[in-house]
Amino acid sequence: MWQTLLTKFEKYPAQAKVLTLLFERGFQVNKEGKVTSGSIEIAHTQLAKEAGVDRRVVDATTKTIISDELLSNIFKNVHSIPFLRDVAPSLGLGVIIIIPEDAAHPGILAEVAGLISKNNLSIRQAVSDDPYLTNNPRLTIITDQKVPGNLVDKILNLPSVKGVSIY
Repeated sequence: MWQTLLTKFEKYPAQAKVLTLLFERGFQVNKEGKVTSGSIEIAHTQLAKEAGVDRRVVDATTKTIISDELLSNIFKNVHSIPFLRDVAPSLGLGVIIIIPEDAAHPGILAEVAGLISKNNLSIRQAVSDDPYLTNNPRLTIITDQKVPGNLVDKILNLPSVKGVSIY
């Protein structure tokens, strides 16, 4: 899917950077070509600074997005979510970060979730990096309480798991 989107910008690498930034942050592009997060408009100059491009590149990217049916549909409907990883310890929640052997392998989340459930923990949030968008994808699971050490050993014994971090 991601490769299909990037091919639309293969002649414009700076616009591809903007496209990636918009998608990673879950920003929408409305029919006027404005970048938003919900109803909050994000200045094109700020996006350009973050992407390391000129503001006109952001303008050109949003024009391309609204003129293409597939891109327009995606960027009207994409949303960001609050990611609890960094605030979980302050909230008394547990964090498990899984480094997979192969992030495209099916069933990693199911295997890990099964072990978490058997240890009477509840999953509050699970966020998986897309292996086609991220160089080092991770599976981050937030649990309703701190994670016991013996669970880490069980997760590490799964053939699909290369490494585990908790905090």
